[in-house]
Amino acid sequence: MVKPPLEKPYNAARLPFSFDLAQELLATYGSPLYVYDGDRLRQTICHITRSIPYSQTQFRFASVTNGNLSLLQIFRETGWGLHANTPGDIYLGLHAGFHPRQIVYSGSNLNRAEMAQVLAWNIGTLNLDSLSQLQLFCEVYTESSRQPPVPQPSPFLSLLSPLSSPLTPFSSPLSPPSSPRLGLRLNHPELTGDSRIGVRPAEFSNAVAIARQAGLKITGLHFYRGTGTNATSAFTRVIDTLLEIGQFLPDWEYLDFGGGFGYPYHHHKAAFDWAEFGRVLTDHLNHLNRPIELVIEPGRAAIAGCATLLTQVVSVKWQDHKQIVGTDTTVANLSVPSVHGGYREIVAWIAPSPFPLAPPPSPTDICGNTTYSRDYLGRNCQLPPLQIGDILAILDVGAYGYAMSSHFLHRPRPAEVLLENHRHRLIRKREDYDILLHNQVF
Repeated sequence: MVKPPLEKPYNAARLPFSFDLAQELLATYGSPLYVYDGDRLRQTICHITRSIPYSQTQFRFASVTNGNLSLLQIFRETGWGLHANTPGDIYLGLHAGFHPRQIVYSGSNLNRAEMAQVLAWNIGTLNLDSLSQLQLFCEVYTESSRQPPVPQPSPFLSLLSPLSSPLTPFSSPLSPPSSPRLGLRLNHPELTGDSRIGVRPAEFSNAVAIARQAGLKITGLHFYRGTGTNATSAFTRVIDTLLEIGQFLPDWEYLDFGGGFGYPYHHHKAAFDWAEFGRVLTDHLNHLNRPIELVIEPGRAAIAGCATLLTQVVSVKWQDHKQIVGTDTTVANLSVPSVHGGYREIVAWIAPSPFPLAPPPSPTDICGNTTYSRDYLGRNCQLPPLQIGDILAILDVGAYGYAMSSHFLHRPRPAEVLLENHRHRLIRKREDYDILLHNQVF
């Protein structure tokens, strides 16, 4: 029996695009499939940018949330820079065409070789996590300034050898580094909670002394509120305290008002109010007795809503009143629930019903294609009866989706596709089983 076409969307108001397009994408690129809406991404970038009227504002996308080069290039084209948590973030950013001076590094626990690599890349701003990391940076900086270029790159620097794209304006890894701006990541329990990250204000004077011994200055204060906070007041109410703390730094020039800006995965709940945040922050900065440059690092808030993971139903069974639906994807293709939350809204295209009234929705568990007992893409979703071949859309997966996917239980990862101007193109190939053998020696 030929199955009728899946023409009727369930919860059509939330579907990101038409069924015809979903069907075309899966026919062209296979399932499961990450689909990014470039037009929506640009609209979100524009909204965030316009929400902060402070004249000395720079935006840096937190690429920890998504490192696809095509998406990073959209941020670069719209005038944003890059915020990097690791050398790998920097590596991808340089490949995407960001100038090193457009990149802010705010990380922790680099070893000496990694610190030397970050310095050799001539990254413009470094916000350091501890006095020991500051000391290490100053040692590496002093050594690199005194020594002539080394004829052969170290094994770590040899990672640069594949980089031949004209889109990557690298400084030579062997050229003398220029002096970067240095900042301190703030650890203040009243603002940051019980966090391992950052330097206490009581340590600022020691940090200033360490930097001055290397001929450098501490000019920045970096504040990270916490992951995925939607309460606007959680950011606005700390502004006065932040500005007071910043003035403990004698050479203070910039405030990096970090990340942690949330995204409303539950669409009926509170969302971060960028306009209110921008208004309050601008008002406070305009009343300071010195000009301060502002750096904002949206990640999740900028990119979460532009992506959908398409997957198809491969099995259906019922356990009492609950529908158990198996799909051709897995929780390993999404963020780790214990780290960045497990809820994503799931919507479906369903077959036309022969009855006048559509069947009522039932509690539905959406399951992955592994035997991992917690491989649930969604639990107790309200969905109508589904059939093999139906298409499901897992929404809002742009942040910590593919970026946190893994080969857990040895499933290759999906392809990624970008939609722009009513066209689609592949931006990352689908993995096959050969990926499981890469770098193995046997």
